[in-house]
Amino acid sequence: MSGGVDLVGGIGLEDVRSAAVLLEGVATRTPVDYSRALTRIAGADVWLKCENLQRAGSFKVRGAYVRMARLSPEERARGVVAASAGNHAQGVALAARLLGIDALVFMPTDAALPKVAATREYGARVVLAGTSVDDALVAAREECVRTGRVLIHPFDHEDVVAGQGTVALEILEQVPDVRTIVVPVGGGGLAAGVVAAVAAARPDVRVVGVQAARAAAYPASLAAGHPVPMTDLRTMADGIAVGTPGRVPFDVLREHGCEIRTVTEEDLSRALLLVAERAKLLVEPSGAAGVAAVMAAPGAFEGPVVVILSGGNIDPLVLLRVVRHGLASAGRYLQLRVRIDDSPGTLAGLLSELAATGGNVVHVSHVRTSVDLAIDEVEIEVQVETKGPEHCGEVLAHLRARGFRLADH
Repeated sequence: MSGGVDLVGGIGLEDVRSAAVLLEGVATRTPVDYSRALTRIAGADVWLKCENLQRAGSFKVRGAYVRMARLSPEERARGVVAASAGNHAQGVALAARLLGIDALVFMPTDAALPKVAATREYGARVVLAGTSVDDALVAAREECVRTGRVLIHPFDHEDVVAGQGTVALEILEQVPDVRTIVVPVGGGGLAAGVVAAVAAARPDVRVVGVQAARAAAYPASLAAGHPVPMTDLRTMADGIAVGTPGRVPFDVLREHGCEIRTVTEEDLSRALLLVAERAKLLVEPSGAAGVAAVMAAPGAFEGPVVVILSGGNIDPLVLLRVVRHGLASAGRYLQLRVRIDDSPGTLAGLLSELAATGGNVVHVSHVRTSVDLAIDEVEIEVQVETKGPEHCGEVLAHLRARGFRLADH
């Protein structure tokens, strides 16, 4: 990598600029979109950097292509192997197709089917292995030993980090007065690339990394001074569910003192919903992590703020669940359990009262075999679309006033 000045964790500004030259005509210069809705929430101007509109649906093609374009002819002839939950897989597969390199990708067994299908459609061979990205990485490394393929790590390589840092160069040109850049963090490659570019080119710009609280390996790792594995990863944000920070990005983020924030599953679902409704953009939960951080802490970020939407590759089934969860978190989707007499007309009465409140019933189910139900009782589970938190309160108050017995909801 570059020597001399302007180095952050061994990666220099010139490395990022060289990566940008390699990516000319390959990576899309994605747009930035001003968000009035987020600006009102944050109390500062907020722009969205739309890497969800990047080729292969995420920023990952940047780092993957730079890493693979710098392979020797002999390395290219051996082929490459990668491990990913989806976005890096697609980036590697696309880069391999463009460069004429044979690619094999290991993905977790529960990887989203659309991501698996897209990776195969780009021309890579996919093998499902393990239940996490870390498991898939183990399988990929074993493949390297067996066959001599070159591992294209999703985040732990200087060329990958430099490639991801090209996002920051575009941001600095597109929003020249930017003061804060908010970045989703999994293994840390994107955040490290942004830090490497910004620390040298614009040291006045604050970079904030964001992890899902249920998959946040960086806070403990930074506190310990070295990467600390996290084994229990339970988040909808599969794109940033990485158990162990990469050594290369970790060193960059630690050297720069990059702040890492965490967001809850509720924060993520609300953010995804806002981006879909107000920005008219489709992102995956990990891609909305930066938005979630801004929404969760109004006034905490100096503007102008640029939030990187890191990816848009979401399984439609996951989208359905997340939107429903987001509606519930935003107070627009109420789930009730109501005990009523098991007699003709009682359910119709409940539904009639819900209609009177203006709530829209979208699902009804019966529970008749519970140990705490009397023989002449039934518990009704009802899902109701509402107009917001205040309306939720009105619905609950109306049902209680009519004598309905509501279980915890």
